[in-house]
Amino acid sequence: MSRDSLEPRFFAAADGAELAWYEIGAGRPLVLIHGLFSNAWTNWVRYGHAERLASEGRRVIMPDLRGHGRSAAPRDPAAYPPDILATDALALIAHLGIEDYDLGGYSLGARTTLRALVRGARPRRAFGAGMGLDGILDTQGRGAFFRGVLEKRGTHPRGSTEWMSEAFLKTTGGDAEALLLILDTFIDTEIDALRALTMPIGIICGVDDHDNGSAEALANIFPQGWFEGIPGNHMSAVLRPELGQAIAAFLVQ
Repeated sequence: MSRDSLEPRFFAAADGAELAWYEIGAGRPLVLIHGLFSNAWTNWVRYGHAERLASEGRRVIMPDLRGHGRSAAPRDPAAYPPDILATDALALIAHLGIEDYDLGGYSLGARTTLRALVRGARPRRAFGAGMGLDGILDTQGRGAFFRGVLEKRGTHPRGSTEWMSEAFLKTTGGDAEALLLILDTFIDTEIDALRALTMPIGIICGVDDHDNGSAEALANIFPQGWFEGIPGNHMSAVLRPELGQAIAAFLVQ
């Protein structure tokens, strides 16, 4: 699927910000949330994951997070209250009027998914990919890395992890000033709140991805947790077909 063939749709968030989402396929709704510095196209469409899931009878719904892609990227700090990304996700679900659906995300999208669950979202199944327990319990630990990427952009040694993250940001056209404000919205989640989530929750992570702590430990927190390791690290696992395969396998269990 070409990028030009995927047309955005828009809705107004609770504060009036115009946020974008995309859809492909028909059937049972599946909401997919992308990661930081990314967008719906890059995370879910470019490498075939969305088409794979749509081919199995899914209405695949993919928002661009606030500050990303075609969604609004205001530079007013007032537009970025705590937990705003989960607020926006809940607003999209309400806007679409879907009740029997599944929900998941990659990296920041996984954290946003879990925050939406803690705040009352009730999909039949949920998954988080590219996320570990530390990235949920201590959000500023990883947030500090991205703050350094953004604040010192243009100065990172070539080939460093920071340099590669900045290079990725350039490919997606992200707004660095808006993204810095996004970092201030992260909220730590208490472990008891995770344990209270009773729906099946899948955790999928690259076997060489240790950016956010242990993915297996995160899966083990949930009463109906499920874990699968796939090839790759945090940056490369999302490019591989095994990600879409693992999501599809979890959703039909």
